Amino acid sequence: MIETAPIIILHRPQLGENIGSAARVMLNFGLTEMRLVAPRDGWPNPAADPLSAGAFEAGVTVEVFDTTEAAIADLGTVLAATARPRGMEKTVVDAPGGVDLVKARGQKAGILFGAENHGLPSDVVGLADAILTYPVNPGFASLNLAQAVGVFCASWGASAGAVGRWEGEKAGIEPPAPKADLIRMFEHLEEELDRA
Repeated sequence: MIETAPIIILHRPQLGENIGSAARVMLNFGLTEMRLVAPRDGWPNPAADPLSAGAFEAGVTVEVFDTTEAAIADLGTVLAATARPRGMEKTVVDAPGGVDLVKARGQKAGILFGAENHGLPSDVVGLADAILTYPVNPGFASLNLAQAVGVFCASWGASAGAVGRWEGEKAGIEPPAPKADLIRMFEHLEEELDRA
């Protein structure tokens, strides 16, 4: 079984800024391969660089494809991210479930995300093995492209054992003092400073 991070595939992305932001969040959680399917403004796109925060120079690679079929041809497992019900007979998973599915299958995998204005078309979702969806507000299921990529990437990072940046032991930490005690401490400190 392989433990290779899946490839993030952006289908017809419109804004270079979102491509850069997606690369940035990918690298934060250890994913480094991005594929673009027919990006509206072509590639490379100078608008991607500022929001990438250096992710392209630090290891995120980009390949461009004309069609989804070409972008997924070498993959064994593909998940399609969508917030809309499609009426398809496909497994539906959330981000942790998607990570589990990718790892359980042990194949080279890709996660498909759709364009900013309308998401993935149904024919592209039809090419996937499973649907990836998030528990969003049903009255407002509208994530920015890079945010959607980030939700999956964070789950991937957590599954790989990544921990927060701040080190330290959590066990044995005393609960914070009541605010009244804190205020008394500051009043006492001010009195002592005035006296000094």
